[in-house]
Amino acid sequence: MFDIGVQTKNVVRDDNPLEGFMMLRDAGFTCCDFSLNAYLYNKNIYAGDINPFFDKSVEELKEFFTPHKEAAKQAGICINQMHMPYPILVPDGDVGMNKYLWEQVAPKSMEICKFLECPNIVIHGVKLIQKLGSEEAEWEKTAEFIDSIAGFAAENHITICIENLYNSVNDGKSTHLVEGPCCDARKAAARIDEFNEKYGSEVLGFCFDIGHANIVKLDFYDFLRTLGPRLKVLHLHDNDGIADLHQLPFTFTKTRENTSSTNWPAFIQALKDIGFEGVLSFETAPVLTSFPEAMKPTVLRFIRDIGEYISDELEKSMFF
Repeated sequence: MFDIGVQTKNVVRDDNPLEGFMMLRDAGFTCCDFSLNAYLYNKNIYAGDINPFFDKSVEELKEFFTPHKEAAKQAGICINQMHMPYPILVPDGDVGMNKYLWEQVAPKSMEICKFLECPNIVIHGVKLIQKLGSEEAEWEKTAEFIDSIAGFAAENHITICIENLYNSVNDGKSTHLVEGPCCDARKAAARIDEFNEKYGSEVLGFCFDIGHANIVKLDFYDFLRTLGPRLKVLHLHDNDGIADLHQLPFTFTKTRENTSSTNWPAFIQALKDIGFEGVLSFETAPVLTSFPEAMKPTVLRFIRDIGEYISDELEKSMFF
């Protein structure tokens, strides 16, 4: 059976991390996606409201997260992936703030990743296509950022994972979502190979976010087949094909006859065909606040059950 994971956000609390990790264990999870981005929210970054959490020294941050590390081990939960705070650069943002994100938040995030013995850290590429005029120029800025942390990643056996994103576009009448950074699988595969060859190590990989892919109508099967072994981590969640809702898989339909808005069969088949052996990790933290607090253990068990279903489907004839 595949390992199944979920975000720590809305489960693990700083004042009693053991309680949260034990809740994950009791729900049947073996892994987690450590929500480092919850310590500096994206909406606050865009608003220029930077809290002082990452002002702490590396040693202070290690001390802060020691109870989390110990609790995860006590509960038998592997921290297999984490999410760096994002964005790491705000277009037309304050120069000092962008410098702080790049030179303080990012390297300290890498130090935390190492400390928690986490092998994968997900980043968001910069959204600068409108400002710089081309996807290639946008990628060059993201590549510059990756270069700033890739040496540390290589030395400490960490894989930085780029993620398929979306952009918001306003045509004067309404705002809609379109393809953003890392939505071209062939470019992503070539860029990952280039980085890994440059550093002689698997410093770069891919995080496939199925919810983002559903919004911008990517071909899941073709995308994942193109990535192949470069796919390292997953963000599993669902939406209506319009908004980034991060809800339970299989819960949105196109018709009353229950045709799913997300092509889960194509996704599962692609994972089979590329021989994916990673963690089935759910990015469904908002679900836990849409249900009553008392139902949290029940909802977590249900998420885990969905993961078990996907695992069972993957194991059917996977190695034949």
